[in-house]
Amino acid sequence: MASDIEKASSELQQLVADADTGGRKPGGATGMLIFAVALAWALFQFWYASPLPFVLRFGVLNDTEARAVHLAFAMFLSFLAWPASRRSPRDHVPLLDWVFALAGAFAGAYLLLFYTELSTRPGQPNLMDVVVATAGMVLLLEATRRAVGWPMAVLAALFIFYAMAGPYMPEVLQHKGASLNRLVSHMWLTTEGVYGIALGVSTGAIFVYVLFGALLDKAGGGNYMMQVSFAALGHLRGGPAKVAVVSSALNGMISGSSVSNVVSGGIFTIPLMKKAGYGGVKAGAIETMSSVNGQIMPPVMGAAAFLMVEYVGIPYSDIVKHALLPAVLSYIGLFYIVHLEAVKMGMNPIVQREPKPWRVRVVRNGLGLSGSIIVVAALYYLFEAMKQWLGAGAGWAIGATVSALYLYAIREAARAPDLPQDIDIDNPKPLDTWPTVKAGLHFLLPIGTLIWCLMVEEMSPSLSAFWAITVLIVLMVTQHPLVAFFRKTPVAGSWRGGWSDVVAGFHDGSRNMIGIGIATATAGIIVGGITLTGLGLRMTEFVEFVSQGNVMIMLLFIAFVCLVLGLGVPTTANYVLVATLMAPVVVELGAQSGLIIPLIAVHLFVFYYGIMGDITPPVGLATFAAAAISGEDPIKTGVQGALYALRTVILPFIWIFNSQLLLIDVDGAGELVRVVAACTIAMLVFTAITMNWFRDKCRWWEIILLAMAVTLLFRPGFFMDRITPEYREVPAAQVFEVAKAAAPDDQMVMVIKGTTIEGEDVTKTVALRLGAAGAEGRKRLTDAGLQLVPLGDQVKIGALKFGSRAHKGGFEQGWDVAMLKVKAERPSKHWFYLPGLLLIALVWWLQGRRMRREGRL
Repeated sequence: MASDIEKASSELQQLVADADTGGRKPGGATGMLIFAVALAWALFQFWYASPLPFVLRFGVLNDTEARAVHLAFAMFLSFLAWPASRRSPRDHVPLLDWVFALAGAFAGAYLLLFYTELSTRPGQPNLMDVVVATAGMVLLLEATRRAVGWPMAVLAALFIFYAMAGPYMPEVLQHKGASLNRLVSHMWLTTEGVYGIALGVSTGAIFVYVLFGALLDKAGGGNYMMQVSFAALGHLRGGPAKVAVVSSALNGMISGSSVSNVVSGGIFTIPLMKKAGYGGVKAGAIETMSSVNGQIMPPVMGAAAFLMVEYVGIPYSDIVKHALLPAVLSYIGLFYIVHLEAVKMGMNPIVQREPKPWRVRVVRNGLGLSGSIIVVAALYYLFEAMKQWLGAGAGWAIGATVSALYLYAIREAARAPDLPQDIDIDNPKPLDTWPTVKAGLHFLLPIGTLIWCLMVEEMSPSLSAFWAITVLIVLMVTQHPLVAFFRKTPVAGSWRGGWSDVVAGFHDGSRNMIGIGIATATAGIIVGGITLTGLGLRMTEFVEFVSQGNVMIMLLFIAFVCLVLGLGVPTTANYVLVATLMAPVVVELGAQSGLIIPLIAVHLFVFYYGIMGDITPPVGLATFAAAAISGEDPIKTGVQGALYALRTVILPFIWIFNSQLLLIDVDGAGELVRVVAACTIAMLVFTAITMNWFRDKCRWWEIILLAMAVTLLFRPGFFMDRITPEYREVPAAQVFEVAKAAAPDDQMVMVIKGTTIEGEDVTKTVALRLGAAGAEGRKRLTDAGLQLVPLGDQVKIGALKFGSRAHKGGFEQGWDVAMLKVKAERPSKHWFYLPGLLLIALVWWLQGRRMRREGRL
């Protein structure tokens, strides 16, 4: 939150600038030029995300041209905003940096400027192409060193070296090598390298979401979420820590920067936590964990989440659905951690509010929650009815309804007291929750627009963000004049502030994107090196050798790689590298072990462990920011944060073996309720284990009983599989009958066998998600991209449609279908929830009896 960061000390502001926006702040004409170029970049990206180029038939760019413009802006601004070293000037731009900036912008835009000429000589670069591409790669590495850090620049340089030195590498890594012409053509003049998927996602989606977060903060949304959290939770025991958790979860929905989140919220919450009695180390660790976990919180997750759309091949709305429950569980666990810390240390609230009877609180909270659900449901069905009844005119009717809601929310905000712009650390005052909520209800409209477009209309991520930003710009320009109108105060002078906030928000969005744009371009070098050398194929053999075919050892190895890379490489690049190398390997080796692992589960696994690098000592920048505010040792803060992170660390391992945690294969509302309730209880109990405190300090045998309960709740299928198998075997010849009988969107499991290109005989278990029911089995399989050829009692895999569900599911053309696996009739695995709940109740009762016996209850 830029507005709150401005309240931090100059050292903290410099830390955030060095990490996110660039540490150089020149004045005069140079400062105005940087501001203007950043503004132009944001306007271009807003235009590119909109439908206007196609409506007006002006400024239409293909993906490659747009990526070139994106990289040109990022390269130009990186050399102007980031100094070359700590000793370089911060108040002006040296001449050499001007040369680098102009040369980098030209090299970045080269594909756009000479698009027609390059298309006539694919794979045959001339001298100018080679010179520009070589210079561009060198400048990109230097921009990466400045804006992202040494580790990623060195990593990219190693991949370039590996691509060229292939014949001289050890036998296990050896390849035929690439000449300079082939290397630069692959990396810079095609979409296989720098201009690949990562830069494409940065251009098409990441920028507008970062812009949305910057604008919402400038509008006052970040402060609103902080004040609502403080009003609702500040008066509780351990209230400041609970405020940090909830406000970071809310801000994490719209912001992807761990460091800026730590500083913007931490300047208030960390001193208040210390005042409450948490101590500086724990206060810093709580704020770090709260802010870092914002990257896993839908609907706007970290930048790497948008890359999953391309790598996994599913809509962003599905990624949000799969990521929602683990993210909520992680925050519930952290909330319980801070509560247990407050209980263990016997804390008292630092803000006193007039107590209300518990019946009154229950009724008010129940009415508030149920009322919110009713309003949301009513709006959903109203909008759906408008679309059905009004056809093409539905958009105008929905727009009028949203406008009416906005005017109502603004009128309520005008009647409520203005929100404080900060929290008084020395003498915090309690806030009434409902007046605080009413003071900013209008901030929920752009967030609601984003969620509606993503989840209900299922628009593309970029178009959803465009409409949300459009609503947000209207809000920013009109909110102050309308509040003045409803309060019957002068309106004339209130328009200018809104437009100034819009311009400042566009500028802040661009500055926050420079490092991300550079990082995604450099990630393209890494991916290009993998595709150019065939390194990905060798990784399967290497990981299989390390793990000896054991899936758990393989996952531990990948987690270790992510954590090590996370020490110096940002989450986005970490995800690109490990997902490209490791994700297919996990799915493949899991299939060979008879385990069906959804591709999204592996990618979210990599994503979560990449984020942990912002916490892990000794390099986590978010930890250093929190330690700078608390005045404590960053290593101790990082170690404490890593302890708190255990609740998040276990989740990826659980969903690999129990995909219902990702809401995959959850049948009906009843099963959904059971899964959510069981996982929530399991997370609370696991958190209690890590804190060694349930109702009371736990004894060793109580820890064992609670651990057994957590296992039963998180992995009930493990125990049911020991009693009766999940699948029964069916002959392959019945494949079409089984496909026809399958339910809509059901998963069809097959065991296939064949010979790999290395000559190894392999048997593996694969799954194919079918579409709508009703069609013949052959057609349902064909629609999923799989053509099967019956040969008597045998079935052979024929053609595979490239990019289809079958292709991504691990099916191999020419292999045989050995057998089918059909769900067996067996009791629900959820019956094992009952013994888990009984174990928890037993420990609760035993600890309560002990506390009563000792007079502590």
